[in-house]
Amino acid sequence: MKKFILRVLLLTLLWQISSASAADTPDNAAKIDKLMSQYADCCSFTGTVLVSDHDKVIFKKGYGLANREWNIPNTPEVKFRLGSITKQFTSMLIMQQVAKGTIELDGHLSDYLPYYRQDTGSKVTISQLLSHTSGIPSYTDAPNFFADVSRNPYGVEEFAKKFCSGDLQFEPGTKFHYDNSGYFLLGAILERVTGKTYETLLKESIFVPLGMKDSGYDHHADILANRATGYQQELGGVENAPYLDMSLPYAAGSLYSTVEDLYKWDQALYTHKLVPNELKQRLFTPNLEHYGYGWDIRTIPTDEPGAGQTVISHGGGINGFNTLEQRLVGDHDLIVIFNNTPGANLGEMAKGIRAILYEKEPAAPKRPLVPDLGETLVNRGVDAAVAQYRELKRTNPHGYNFDEHALNQLGYMLLEKGRNADAIAIFRLNVEEYPKSGNVYHSLAEAYAKDGQKQQAITNYRKSLELDPKNQNAADKLKQLEQK
Repeated sequence: MKKFILRVLLLTLLWQISSASAADTPDNAAKIDKLMSQYADCCSFTGTVLVSDHDKVIFKKGYGLANREWNIPNTPEVKFRLGSITKQFTSMLIMQQVAKGTIELDGHLSDYLPYYRQDTGSKVTISQLLSHTSGIPSYTDAPNFFADVSRNPYGVEEFAKKFCSGDLQFEPGTKFHYDNSGYFLLGAILERVTGKTYETLLKESIFVPLGMKDSGYDHHADILANRATGYQQELGGVENAPYLDMSLPYAAGSLYSTVEDLYKWDQALYTHKLVPNELKQRLFTPNLEHYGYGWDIRTIPTDEPGAGQTVISHGGGINGFNTLEQRLVGDHDLIVIFNNTPGANLGEMAKGIRAILYEKEPAAPKRPLVPDLGETLVNRGVDAAVAQYRELKRTNPHGYNFDEHALNQLGYMLLEKGRNADAIAIFRLNVEEYPKSGNVYHSLAEAYAKDGQKQQAITNYRKSLELDPKNQNAADKLKQLEQK
C-alpha cells in the first residue's frame, strides 16, 4: 500500500512539474511582449518579432506601423526587406550547385565569369567569396555609392564589371573584410552556371520547396501585398527612407520575407531537404572572424543568457530597414526581429529575449540618443547638443544608450548633410568618451578628410590602426592620403 501511495505521489509530482513547464510558454510570451512593448514605446522600434523555443513558436507579434501615412499596423504577416540576411540564401544556392557538381568551392572566379578581370579572378576562389576573405573591395564602401549610384538600375554583368572589380585590398584568404561585392558576384556565377535568373533559382530551389510563399526578390515596381514601408531617423524626425534600386543589392541583399517564413527556413535547416548534411555543415563552419558561408557563428559569452550555446546568426541593414535572425541550435530556439524604422538596437533586444528564454531578467531598454540630440542640433546647434549629452550622462546614465555607436550614428548623419564642422565636434566627443576604440578615431579621420584637413585625417587614421591593426579600410584610406 505504501508503495502504491508513493507511486501516486510521484506521478502527481511529475504531472505538476509537467504542468508548470507547459505554463512557462504563455508566461514567457507575456514577458517577451512586455519587453518588446517597452522598446516600441521608448526606442524607435516599429516591426515584427517571432520567437520559437525547442522548435515551437511561442511568440509572434507586430509593433508600430508598417505604413505611417495610412496608419497601417505591423503584423507577423507584413513583408520586410531583409538586407544582408539575403546572403544565407545565396550561400545555400551555391551549395546546391556544389552538390550537383556545377560549382567547386576551390574553383576560381574566372572559371565561372569569363568577362571578369583575369588577373583578380584567377586568384579568388568561391570559398573566399562566401567567407568575405577574397580581398575584392565592397562596392558599398565607396564614398559616393549611395549618393551617386544607388538610385540607378544596372544589369548584372555591367554592375559586376563597373563596381565589383576593383584591385584586391589584400591577398585572398589572408584577411576578413565584409564584402557585398563578393555576394553580388556569387549571384552572377549562379546565373551563368544555371542559365536561370537568381530570382528564379530562389523560387525553384528554396522558396517553393519550403512553402515560403511570402518571400521573394523585392522589385520596387511590383504591387506587393502587405509590404512594409521603410523609414529612417533624421535629425529633425522620422522620414521616408531614400529610394534604392533593388538591382544593386541583388544576391547580397535584395530579398523580402516575413518572420513566419524565416521560421520555415530555420526548421528546414535542421533537415537535409535542401542540401546534403556534409555541405550544409560547411555553411556553419567558421572561417576568419567567426564567419562561415553567409552566417556568423559564435559561442554566447559566459556573462550572457544562454552562455556556452552556439548561436548562428546574421543581421541586415538596407534603406529603411534593419533585421536580425539568431538561431540557438543547441536548443532549437529562434529569434527573428524585423524593424522598419532603424534606431532600436536589435542585438540588445535579442539578448533580452534570450534572457527570458533562459529564465533571467532582461535588461531594461535604453533610449537612443539620436532623436533627442538630433532635435537639439537642428534647433540650438552642436554646442548645445554636446552639453545635452554630458547632462544626460550625468543625470540619467542608465536611461539612454551611451555606447560609441550612438554618437557615431549622429556624426555620420551630420557628415552626410555636409555639416562637417558639427560632425567633427560629435566625433571628437566620441573620442573623448571612448579613447581606446579604433573605430571612433576612424570616424573622426573620415570627417577631417571630408573637410579637407589632411594632416588631422592622417593622424587619426594612424591612431585607429594603432588600436585596431585589422582595420583594412583605415589602412587603405591612410595610404591614399599619404600618397597624395
